[in-house]
Amino acid sequence: MNLSIRKVSEEDLEIILSIYNQGIADRIATLESEEKDYTYIRKWFDEHQGRYAVLVAVLEGGIIGWASLNRYSNRSAYDGVADLSIYIDRSYRGKGVGKALLEKLEEVARSEQFYKILLFTFPFNGLGQGLYKKSGYREVGIFQNQGILDGKFVDVMAMEKIL
Repeated sequence: MNLSIRKVSEEDLEIILSIYNQGIADRIATLESEEKDYTYIRKWFDEHQGRYAVLVAVLEGGIIGWASLNRYSNRSAYDGVADLSIYIDRSYRGKGVGKALLEKLEEVARSEQFYKILLFTFPFNGLGQGLYKKSGYREVGIFQNQGILDGKFVDVMAMEKIL
């Protein structure tokens, strides 16, 4: 697979929105339950400038996944901690795209003076957890009944990696 990773551009917003909406629809990666629109992703893009990078995975000219560093907290005590998001197009999950994005995102995080990345995942998302564990993330714990998805309580696992 001739995969390249680059920073997101404004022209990429429609496709990353589409991939994000797949994650929402598939109920495996987020507590969000309603698909998002362009206004949402545009605001999100504006908030992901500077240190809070967004990377896209490109294969044969098309974007097949994306990853972002997100603000963990507005408190200055946590300026060195980033939250992580990774979303891969359904057709490419489990094929190494997430690993490539994660490795590059960690490089960017280090260069932006982050010392720790954390993430929140569903305990039943084995594919995601496999990636994170192989990449050196450790399970911190499980928040029981952290959210409600489709009318049912959902647990959320916290994971972290010291860079």
